[in-house]
Amino acid sequence: MQSRVRQPARFLLLAALGCLVLIDGVVPAVSHIDSDFGNYLTSAEIVAHGGAVERLYDDAWFQDQMHRYGTWSGIPGKFSPFTPPTALLLVPLASLSPLDALRAVTAASLLGLACAIALLRRILGWSPVGTALLVLASGFAVINALRLGQPYILVSLACIAGYYARSIGRPWLAGACFGIFVPLKYFPVVMLIYFACRREWRLVAGGAAVIGAILAISVATLGWGIHEQYLASVLGDHLVGKISLQDPFTASFQSWDSLLRRLFVLDPEANPHPWLVLPGLRLVALAAVKAGIALAALMALIRGWAAGEAAVAPSIGLIGVATLLLAPATATYHCTLLWLPVGLAAACLLRQDRGSAACVLLGCYVLACSFPHRWINLFEGRGALTVLAYPRLWLLLVMFIVCVSSLRQIGSRAAPAAVP
Repeated sequence: MQSRVRQPARFLLLAALGCLVLIDGVVPAVSHIDSDFGNYLTSAEIVAHGGAVERLYDDAWFQDQMHRYGTWSGIPGKFSPFTPPTALLLVPLASLSPLDALRAVTAASLLGLACAIALLRRILGWSPVGTALLVLASGFAVINALRLGQPYILVSLACIAGYYARSIGRPWLAGACFGIFVPLKYFPVVMLIYFACRREWRLVAGGAAVIGAILAISVATLGWGIHEQYLASVLGDHLVGKISLQDPFTASFQSWDSLLRRLFVLDPEANPHPWLVLPGLRLVALAAVKAGIALAALMALIRGWAAGEAAVAPSIGLIGVATLLLAPATATYHCTLLWLPVGLAAACLLRQDRGSAACVLLGCYVLACSFPHRWINLFEGRGALTVLAYPRLWLLLVMFIVCVSSLRQIGSRAAPAAVP
């Protein structure tokens, strides 16, 4: 009787989420150009029309090109911190008008969304409705990815496809799927590193081959100079949360880098009210926090190693969550990358009969993806209260702890069997 009552409620919730994505994500995307998409399309236009690609990281010049190609949205644009191969992403759409190009990207993202749900259903063994709820419950992550023309739905799909290909015994294809977006977005490389540690060399070789091919095409098309410029002056700043034309103190980044900068670094304009003026302590605290998280993750992964294949799914869950937790700057659309990790971790917890922990994980995931960011303005830059302006960071930390606990439990159960 309870399941009969629950099923209509799930359909209603799914319909509500679908309507929200349609109204707030799809409709704006097919109606006008928003901020982020213009950056991707302008770089592609520059490449397609033989422009001065060596000036891609010149913000003032890049904004002039946005006006020239009609991709200006009223918000200052830039190519930084994108990798050089990102300029090639939309070259096939450069002949279209900016709005038509965004519509094409939106259609591709919607198709990717449907494919991600279908593949996740096969991986997790959940019902179609349950899997769709997992994906659409990421809320603002899906909406903003669509509205802003971000490629993260397709990046997440590639990771899901890679995991599925591995599960059906196609390691080369799995590696190719994991690797295809690495030259553009860093996230999937952590999957390849994990499988390299497991000595799954065919999978890793597949990923390396695709990455190498894309980088070779990028260097041949754009020249080495822009890649050297990226490595010398863009990558380093990105890794510490300093992005051109963006406030390094902003709570929008929802990162340890931003939080500790807010708490301990005085800036008369950007951060006039830190909690304590101790910039040296910020560096020590940042190193300690990130090292502690990385060490906890590593110990859990080693603990789970004895479980063999049974540890792969929760390990991917832990690695995915830890990567976003350690990132120097994140946005809501990055949470689409959590579909596979959270799904795998939740499924593992349910198999462990730890329904409460699964509920905590899924609840934090939903809140992290859908927390109204206008609320953080109540606390940002107000001394010690600044910690309340970082809800996604704290929710990711709780998710990380749950994932560590799950993997450690699997390792504990498998450890006795591993002793000769």
